Amino acid sequence: MSKRIIWEKAQQLDQSDPLAPFRDHFEHTENEIYLDGNSLGKLPLQVVEKINTVVQAQWGKQLIGSWNRHWLALPKRLSTKIAQLLGANPNEITVGESTSVNLYKLIHALLASDRYPKQLTTDELNFPTDNYILEGLSSAFAIPAVRCIEYGTDLTADLDRLKNNIAKTPGIICLSLVSYKSAYRYPIKTLNAFAKAHNSIIVWDLSHAVGAIAIDFKDTQTLAAIGCTYKYLNGGPGAPAFLYVAESLQEKLNSPIQGWFGHAKPFDFSPHYEAAKGIQKFDAGTPPILSLTAMEIGIDLTLEAGTQAIEKKSIALGEFLIQQMETELIPLGYQLESPKKAIDRGAHISISHEESWRICQCLLYPKGNEPKIIPDFRPDRYIRLGMAPLYIGYEDIWQTVQRLKTIVETKEFLAHDGDRPTVT
Repeated sequence: MSKRIIWEKAQQLDQSDPLAPFRDHFEHTENEIYLDGNSLGKLPLQVVEKINTVVQAQWGKQLIGSWNRHWLALPKRLSTKIAQLLGANPNEITVGESTSVNLYKLIHALLASDRYPKQLTTDELNFPTDNYILEGLSSAFAIPAVRCIEYGTDLTADLDRLKNNIAKTPGIICLSLVSYKSAYRYPIKTLNAFAKAHNSIIVWDLSHAVGAIAIDFKDTQTLAAIGCTYKYLNGGPGAPAFLYVAESLQEKLNSPIQGWFGHAKPFDFSPHYEAAKGIQKFDAGTPPILSLTAMEIGIDLTLEAGTQAIEKKSIALGEFLIQQMETELIPLGYQLESPKKAIDRGAHISISHEESWRICQCLLYPKGNEPKIIPDFRPDRYIRLGMAPLYIGYEDIWQTVQRLKTIVETKEFLAHDGDRPTVT
């Protein structure tokens, strides 16, 4: 298929895309393609006006009165909206703190409950900071070392090996529903059922999944999860994370942080702690109002688009990229590192080349009038292309493939060295 035919096909797909209008809700830079929404989502335009209102009118003029007028209801309102995205009940989600803090609270609560064997398990696909939390809690509880299942690859899980480990050493397992390196996607419903049958529980990290794929906690019988909101939900840098505990499990768990907002009556200022009922017991400090305000817009846009439609487009974008890779890029030394089957991956595609790092530099710092393309690099060789369905189109993918092809064909990458900054 000729270059022009593929380009015309991309234009046709963009014109018929039901999610295309959502692109206009985001800030864009001319002649730039942003393929890093799997790390930090774009700025929704309405955020600026809403933040200005909160800062100038609510904080600036109404001051402390804004707590009762506006702010105290905000975390619960956001929790309810995130619950809608995930097929959960509103009383099963709470918003606040970082992903790491929420994971700490949740794993600590499970260990202290004595409901499951005190064995922490993860695998080599999990996000490293999740494993740091597990290691710290293993030491704090003086229990056996964290079991990290190795598959011989950091790209896909060996489900038979994972199940065998759960069956032989039951306990608390922490997995990322969508792996950060390759976008490998676990069969959540199957694994939840297997864990339950073997006296175990899986705590799912949804950071690379929520807002990109359709998730239904009730259908999948998910009991516990955490996740961030600044990737596909476009909540802004450092936006608060969420914590989920199924209602059936809540009475058996207690938060290790007896914080002010986790108190049953925080404004009674009692000298003794009394935990709130239900999911609110996992709240801790004062809600970060500015961050919560910013993240609501992205959540609203995701709800309006619908997770089923978002996943459908993410699959289509991935298929469009993979089809072009097979004819245009693989002959030039590129490799597809994400699963080929759509059911086995999330919304980003990872590729590699022996010159991956320098290719990334060419994408970021183009010559002439070529578009600036922003991917991200993950050691040791992965170029991740985050195709956020709300603002990425098919022509963006076509242009990216053409740049990847030209960079290798012309050896443009030779103009860059191999030095890497701290944030990539």
